[in-house]
Amino acid sequence: MLKVVEDNIIGFYASFNSDGIEQEQIKAYLWGDDGLKNKLNSLKWQTYGKDLHLILFRVYVNPIPHLRFALREIENYKTKEKAIGIPVILDKDNFFNLDESNRQKFFKTIMLRKLELLQKKIKRNKLDLNIEKLKSDVDRLLNGD
Repeated sequence: MLKVVEDNIIGFYASFNSDGIEQEQIKAYLWGDDGLKNKLNSLKWQTYGKDLHLILFRVYVNPIPHLRFALREIENYKTKEKAIGIPVILDKDNFFNLDESNRQKFFKTIMLRKLELLQKKIKRNKLDLNIEKLKSDVDRLLNGD
C-alpha cells in the first residue's frame, strides 16, 4: 500500500533499465535542484479537491518490451490511498536523442497530455478534482513563471 507522507499532489517514481549516465540524468530531471519535483512542489492536493491526494508519474527508463506493452496509459484510481499512477516511458527514440531544450519540452508536453487523459478518468469516477486548475498551474510552473 502506498502511503502519502507529503501533501504534494504530484510525485515521481523511476524504474531504470539503463546505464549510470542515463540514471543520473533522469534523477536530476526528477529530483535535482532544478528538477520537476522542486518546480511543482507548491502544488498541494488540498488546492484541487478532496478525492485525489497523489498523482504519481511512474517513469520507466528503457523498459523491457514485455513491460512496455503491459503498461496502461493511466492506472486505476486507488481509493484507499486517494492516488493514481501515470506511466511515462523514456527511451532513446522519445527522449535521450533530444537536445536539452527539447527534453524540457518533452516533460512538459507529456505531463500535460497525461493530465488530459486523467481528466476523462476523473469524470468517469466522479472524483472531486479541479483538473483544469491543476493543468493550468502545471503549465505555468513548467514555463518558469
